[in-house]
Amino acid sequence: MTAYRNAIQLGDWIVTTDNSGGIGEKLDDLVAVPDRITARFATRVALLEQWAAGAEPEAVLLHNFSGDMSWDRYCEGIRDVFDEIGGVSPPISGSSETNMTLRQSAVAVTLIGKRVYESIVSNGNWYTYGTPLVGEEVLTKETEIASLAVLDEARRNGLIQRIWPVGSGGVLAEWQKITEDRTREITSPLDVTCSAGPATVVLLQIASGKLADAKLHFGPLLHAIE
Repeated sequence: MTAYRNAIQLGDWIVTTDNSGGIGEKLDDLVAVPDRITARFATRVALLEQWAAGAEPEAVLLHNFSGDMSWDRYCEGIRDVFDEIGGVSPPISGSSETNMTLRQSAVAVTLIGKRVYESIVSNGNWYTYGTPLVGEEVLTKETEIASLAVLDEARRNGLIQRIWPVGSGGVLAEWQKITEDRTREITSPLDVTCSAGPATVVLLQIASGKLADAKLHFGPLLHAIE
């Protein structure tokens, strides 16, 4: 099975990133949301990819193409992610495009983390946690989004063996990627081809002996993959 998802390993260091374009506070943006929320969801994806690689972030690079006014709002969104899991944000640095004024918002968040544990590749069964959501649904159906706090607690308590965020390709595409089998189909109560936007749903590998506790921990958003 594939070990990492969209991460670069440099020795013991893991680099992950996510970006958003046309989402923000500019008049020509396709989705109108506060810059703070845009940065929060970009950071969320990069953090989940850190966890998928067995790493914890130690620094943040912010790439801001939306102008100086957006910098502080983006930083607030980054810190919101670490507040959600009861942690402290790593130091934030980066750059802003100030020579050119773009008509639409654009931002990227890169996390640099250190590997602290090995992702366990085992015979545990796979489940989805969360609901695939994209665009305005991310704002209107937030209770269906996989909770970072719930995931972090499960990681630390040993309830899950592996975590794998789902992106715009949907659950099926990620399942085929992680199993390295492009022909493999799955059965799920979710729409497995729908984009999950900013990783509103994740794949989890759970050992059979932990399943009862995992069901209690994750609740009704946990579904088996068959």
